[in-house]
Amino acid sequence: MERLENIKVQIGIVILAQFVALFALFMADIEGVKILPMLILVIINSLVVIWVVYWFESDREQRDIDISRILGHDAKDALLIGEMGIITYDEQYCATWMSELLQERGVNIVGKKLTSWIGDITELFQGEVDSITAHDGEYVYEITRKENGQVLFVKDITEFARISEKFQEDGIVAGLLQLDNYMEIQQYEDETKMAQINTCLRQPLVEWADKYGMLIRRLRSDRFLVVLNEKIYQQVVEDKFAILNTVRKNAEDIDVSITLSMAFARGTDDFAQLDTMISDLLELAQSRGGDQAAVKKYGESVKYYGGNSEAREKRSKVRVRVMSQAIREAIMEAKRVFVIGHRDMDFDCMGAALCMSRLATAYNKESYIVSQSSGIEPQLAQALTEYEDIFNGRHRFLQDEEAARMIEDEDLLIVVDHNNPKQTGAPLTLEAANRIIVIDHHRRSEDFIGNPLLVYVETSASSTCELAAEFLPYQTNRVNLSEEEATLMYVGILVDTNRFRNRTGSRTFESVAYLKKLGIDPIAAENMLKEDFRDFAAKTEIMNYSQTYADNIIIAAVEKDAQVNRTLMSQAADSMLEIKGVEASFVIARINENECGVSARSKGVVNVQVIMEKMHGGGHFNAAALQRKDTSVKALKEELKKKIDEYIEENKEETKDESNTAK
Repeated sequence: MERLENIKVQIGIVILAQFVALFALFMADIEGVKILPMLILVIINSLVVIWVVYWFESDREQRDIDISRILGHDAKDALLIGEMGIITYDEQYCATWMSELLQERGVNIVGKKLTSWIGDITELFQGEVDSITAHDGEYVYEITRKENGQVLFVKDITEFARISEKFQEDGIVAGLLQLDNYMEIQQYEDETKMAQINTCLRQPLVEWADKYGMLIRRLRSDRFLVVLNEKIYQQVVEDKFAILNTVRKNAEDIDVSITLSMAFARGTDDFAQLDTMISDLLELAQSRGGDQAAVKKYGESVKYYGGNSEAREKRSKVRVRVMSQAIREAIMEAKRVFVIGHRDMDFDCMGAALCMSRLATAYNKESYIVSQSSGIEPQLAQALTEYEDIFNGRHRFLQDEEAARMIEDEDLLIVVDHNNPKQTGAPLTLEAANRIIVIDHHRRSEDFIGNPLLVYVETSASSTCELAAEFLPYQTNRVNLSEEEATLMYVGILVDTNRFRNRTGSRTFESVAYLKKLGIDPIAAENMLKEDFRDFAAKTEIMNYSQTYADNIIIAAVEKDAQVNRTLMSQAADSMLEIKGVEASFVIARINENECGVSARSKGVVNVQVIMEKMHGGGHFNAAALQRKDTSVKALKEELKKKIDEYIEENKEETKDESNTAK
């Protein structure tokens, strides 16, 4: 129709030109030229052309494609009653005709581009989708394109969309709220202090739930059940679970170590399923350090909100004693004990493995450390070589394949320093094991080792060596730990705390003090951590790639082809934190031929674990990492910048508050 309008304009110009020419001839008064017959001819010609254009325009709207002529009046009425519209169009995607339903609703697109009505309609013509849902004022339409034809079917789904939206908004969401560490504090504080805690921490939970219109019921002194719908849940998400900040700030004001863990399950009307989901999610949130919300929609992955404060010491000596006894009983019931760590074992992983191996030996059980297939960090490998004779005389080291063939149902497998099966250094052994104990200090991820007999994940601990050392005083049999083994465990704690600068609590020093009694050699420990000149030069070169980002963050992306080991990456990231004003550092490099990695460190304001999890990595609040195959350093750098921007945007208020507290 746009072309028809252009033709009409052109015809008008031609007719006008004819009259102008006749007028010019008349004014020239040329002999022999008869103006009147020419004028009559021009008028008749103009009338004929105008009639043809009018007929063509009318016929274009009403010709053979009228729905009543194709399907009959009954079908036409049926389409009106069923609120179904039809639009035809030409090769230029201009509407040539539309049915009465759309005309009655004020849609006027005949002769115009279809995209002038619904912009997304282009997706139908490009073959990207079979149908689209579009909004036009108060109406909602489902538009489908007829295959191999220039026809669109437009179905009014306004009522269905309204009911669907209402159904979605009324979807059931179940939640559990728990005040972490409340029960432990309740055992020691007097009534006055507990009344203050209840006023400042428990009462805000009830007020928060009432504000959104939730149903809230207290299950016990530190735990609440909430029931809400999807509409309320979306409001809570938009407010970024502000109650987490309220509880954390109020706890700081009254000087108690209490945070809030939240779990929300949605996406199903099976109440038993929701109950199972929220219980698992609450355990997941607490095992990641608390002060956060874990949310899961049935059939989808877990999402986390909050977690913007470092995990605090929440485990009690009573819990350590109970856990020690449970591990002892599991070892005594087992025929043999196997210990596995993560890929590319570090000092913390190996130190904990040596300790658990000696603990099993104390109860006269055969113990094996599966460590010869998954790689070992260079500095640890050098230390193991130095103490090879001593360790080989006290431990049995196996490859993954050999251990997988040996392990039986009555044997016990102890997993140290990791809880994600994708990170394990002995996947075959893990798969073959029937009885499993997990001991770790990393925040728990959704991918967790399946069906463990016992789980001891304490994110407030500095290292797995700290956790393992705490077991020793509670054993009924004496655990014979050598000076070399104690020293290796001490180095594991040194490395994971960055020499007692990160994630260090009073329990950390108590563990070190106990290990010192067993004969730690500080000089030997320092020698294990010394770097040679090549490593020093390599670390310096990594830092040469550093660039500031977002004011207080440094990113060092080593874009050359050379491979960098993960130990150097983490050391470079630690070194960059020593720069004034830097709160977080990231080192990106190629770690092997087809894999790149990121090492992230933080001083405690920026939660690098959340940023790494956005990129499918993981770790701690202030120490995290990721490895990814089939990518480039440049691609990882650009993705990292986007995730940092997302994190800053999501946590503007929290980051500001944390910074003020730190200062």
